[in-house]
Amino acid sequence: MPTTFFGWVGKLVQDNAALFLRGTGTTLLIALSGTILGFVLGLLVAIARTIELPAGASKGKRLLVRALKAVLGVYIEVFRGTPMIVQAAVIYYGLQSVQVALSHMVAGVLVVSINTGAYMAEIIRGGIISIDKGQTEAAHAIGMTHWQTMTGVVLPQAIRNIMPSIGNEFVVNIKDSSVLNVISVSELFFMGKSAAGTYYRYFEAYFIIALIYLVLTFTVTRLLRFLEKKMDGPDNYVIYGSQSDSRAEIHVHGGGKEAV
Repeated sequence: MPTTFFGWVGKLVQDNAALFLRGTGTTLLIALSGTILGFVLGLLVAIARTIELPAGASKGKRLLVRALKAVLGVYIEVFRGTPMIVQAAVIYYGLQSVQVALSHMVAGVLVVSINTGAYMAEIIRGGIISIDKGQTEAAHAIGMTHWQTMTGVVLPQAIRNIMPSIGNEFVVNIKDSSVLNVISVSELFFMGKSAAGTYYRYFEAYFIIALIYLVLTFTVTRLLRFLEKKMDGPDNYVIYGSQSDSRAEIHVHGGGKEAV
């Protein structure tokens, strides 16, 4: 048997590599699925919460929109104001109590998605608000509906503005998926505890888990920064149809622009 700390780390990795890999795969799957589904849910909630009825709208429509916004507001406050570990236990065991049996994996994705949706709704709403209101008014003036205005004018700009926050939610979900061990989801932390119990070397096992989480979050962060740069486009770009010339090339150097 090993006699040093790193000797035990090496032995645990060698003996339980399959467990750690399976747990890492499950963690990534839950985090990615939960972030995507949460983004879609948050997008729908944010669009609904930004509905503004015209002055001539009927009283019934106004009451309906007000009630919808109130319900969505409660959803956001509840899921942002309670820990995910509590939400996981309440949703999983609550559904079981009414004879709705979900697999551990499905329950885990559901919990992360609903929780992420509450945060995404406010992130996206903030991105929508950050866009000049004149663009929304112009879209409405030419007859576009609220949905058309959001999807065709506002959201393409807002999503770029909130990309760092979306990426941050993905990173948070990678780490917070560890709380799903409370409902026996076989994610990384759950598998790490199983590996630790073989020789009762918990410190070494948790050290391995911490390193894996660090590698995952570091890699994802760098990939997201690369994606942001790709969305920004190149530093040098060409504007066609200039009033002074049929082709004007704009070079961007640091914070300034130079036309040639």
